[in-house]
Amino acid sequence: MNQSIVRKAVIPIAGLGTRHFPASHAVKKELFPVVGAEGIARALFHYHLLELDAAGIEEICIIVQPGEDATVKNYLRGPDANYLKRLEKYPALLHEAAQMKKFSERVTFAVQHAQEGYGHAVFQSKDFANGEMVLLGLGDHLFRGSPVSPYRELADMAKISGGKSVSAVNRISANELKGYGTIAGTRRPENSRLIDISLIIEKPSVTVAQEKLRVNDLPPQTWLGWFGMHLLAPSIYDILGEMIRDNIRDNGEFQLTRAQEIQRQRHDYLALEMTGAQRFDFGVPDDFVASVQAFRKTP
Repeated sequence: MNQSIVRKAVIPIAGLGTRHFPASHAVKKELFPVVGAEGIARALFHYHLLELDAAGIEEICIIVQPGEDATVKNYLRGPDANYLKRLEKYPALLHEAAQMKKFSERVTFAVQHAQEGYGHAVFQSKDFANGEMVLLGLGDHLFRGSPVSPYRELADMAKISGGKSVSAVNRISANELKGYGTIAGTRRPENSRLIDISLIIEKPSVTVAQEKLRVNDLPPQTWLGWFGMHLLAPSIYDILGEMIRDNIRDNGEFQLTRAQEIQRQRHDYLALEMTGAQRFDFGVPDDFVASVQAFRKTP
């Protein structure tokens, strides 16, 4: 398999959406409606499919809880013939229905039977990856880039990474450190946005970040943290499998960031600083409200 071509992507939506209760008790968080710049209301996760399609991804695996695959399949299958007849007066929406049906033929599912952490969720897509590099995106975030999709930009890194994993990062401040994996590293002279990572720490304290997590040419009190999407080399699944086998947890869960740091130690690891891209976090109610408004205004 040509490792410079990325064909597959993974979108985990298996979380319980606890912070959105009671709404998430009725409708899964990633199925909440989000209105795009063109005025069309889609399920949140639907935008990942659009971006991944634009990035040239051929196959998409959605990680779900038991039984949720039927709900997502039903969404992508679209309306029945009577409803489609009603949509004939709205050509843009009729096009959406046709596109959704095409997506349904390219989407497969992996099931996370127990809530054991983000790394555990990602591990469920091992069979889908089947030894290939995959793009991974947070299911409760959305991403926009100009002029190129962040997914496309990250996928293109496979052409120069030499088979190594590459994570998208962006600049974060001291009060944001508690929410993100954060890196130290050195920028490459030929491309200052591409960074050879020397350390990855999940949600470091300010003191730890100041001591250990520097990247050259950043302003004071500024760090580089996970943007929410990763290009993962196949060895990440072996590492996650070892962690699950040996019950290596952080705060009771199998964390992807720990696996990424182990992968860095064994195989090296790169980061790409995203400078023309935006991330929209829908993870908690206040962020959801702000992101719905901001996403609507972003072309």
